[in-house]
Amino acid sequence: MRKVKNLVNTFILFLLFVQSADCIEVVDDIGRALQLENPAQRIVSLAPHITENIFAAGAGDLIIGVVSYSDFPLPAKSIPLVGTYNNFNIEAIVAAQPDLVIAWKEGNQRQQVEKLIALGINVYINDSTTLEDIAQNIRHFGILAGTNETAQKASEIFLARLQSLRIKYSNLKKVRVFYQTWNTPLITVNKTQSIGQIIQLCSGDNIFGQLAARSPQVNVEAVLASNPETIIASGMNESRPDWLDDWKKWSFLNAVDKDYLFFVPPDLIQRYSPRILDGAEMICEYLQQVRDA
Repeated sequence: MRKVKNLVNTFILFLLFVQSADCIEVVDDIGRALQLENPAQRIVSLAPHITENIFAAGAGDLIIGVVSYSDFPLPAKSIPLVGTYNNFNIEAIVAAQPDLVIAWKEGNQRQQVEKLIALGINVYINDSTTLEDIAQNIRHFGILAGTNETAQKASEIFLARLQSLRIKYSNLKKVRVFYQTWNTPLITVNKTQSIGQIIQLCSGDNIFGQLAARSPQVNVEAVLASNPETIIASGMNESRPDWLDDWKKWSFLNAVDKDYLFFVPPDLIQRYSPRILDGAEMICEYLQQVRDA
């Protein structure tokens, strides 16, 4: 009888070990340990860049809800909306019965995210701050969705492409850059913001790189005093903003005199997703035009 009891206990311990071994655990970007018993099959994405990274990880077909402007890749446009990144619909998310929600620390309302956690929903909080974080996010999303192999490959391709740009454009002559994300008020980036990191990657000298705020407001006089060699803008949509040409009224600016007023589509430079390297290549090539001249 004792032998049978010991065998039963051993079998129970074996089952517990297997369950523990199969358990998926990932630490999110703010240090929270997230545990799933099985790979996620129903995912809600609360930011456009998160949606792109889930697709890159090979788990796009598992997304059951997204927020506005989740428009890439093309299949993302057909996924049901659960609101906007800064005001999503908690009731709609709960009704969708997700087994994983991926939230955006910088963009989502903290109280709303905490409400999802309080409701017992598995929430991974994304807070990318470096270009390398994009690769890590893709890996993590692949682990959570059970698409590890695809995610690992996508991560390696991204890092290799990033390294290639670094090798090609590092240690080149610095080009003084003013990057404009908006005109009223006049908004730029510092060196820690993703665009600021890309300017450094391309051997650019961001004239407002040392400012404390990641997206600081500046004035025209400060730009004129710095006399950048090029002005690059992104704006709000895929077309070149009319306000970029407003700088032409100051013909003494080096950027205006040489007609180095450039545009980068915002979706290629303002999202922490693999496409950010498309925007980086554009900026690097623009700065090279200035050097070559």
